Amino acid sequence: MSTSHVLLGLLAAGNRHGYELKRAHDARLPRAKPLAFGQVYATLGRLARDGLVVATGQEREAGPDRTAYQLTGQGREALDRWLGTVEPPAPYVTSALFAKVVVALLVADVSAARSYLVAQGRAHTDRLRELTAVKTAPSATLDDVVSADYAIAHLDADLRWLRTTLDRVADWHREVHS
Repeated sequence: MSTSHVLLGLLAAGNRHGYELKRAHDARLPRAKPLAFGQVYATLGRLARDGLVVATGQEREAGPDRTAYQLTGQGREALDRWLGTVEPPAPYVTSALFAKVVVALLVADVSAARSYLVAQGRAHTDRLRELTAVKTAPSATLDDVVSADYAIAHLDADLRWLRTTLDRVADWHREVHS
């Protein structure tokens, strides 16, 4: 995810200051890692330097001055280019889960590798239940539902892979250790 582009997208809805952008990010992307305030302000500084946003003034609300920012025409063009570019599927498997399973199969005996896969499957299943509760809660927003659906789809794919790998543990172990 490009923090710069997400902030440009949030500014497309109207002028906002850093605090509002951070809150809007965390509300609109509820399952994403929350942005740090420092990251928001550093990114806004780079966007302003590059002419993609411009400061529109300062306001004070029971605290420090807050600088509001506005998307520029150049910023809108950059946002549109980013939105018009297809995200390529990842060329490499970079999952920590994948790496850990492979290493477990390399160094553990069949029983230990199976135990790890079963425990990991339980952790994924527990997380699936949590996300299902989030998306079915009466207070769930569309943001909650969409982000939970995305996470559920990924967890479901991981679970299918864990089950398939569990079925292959003995064969894999023989292949690795022969």
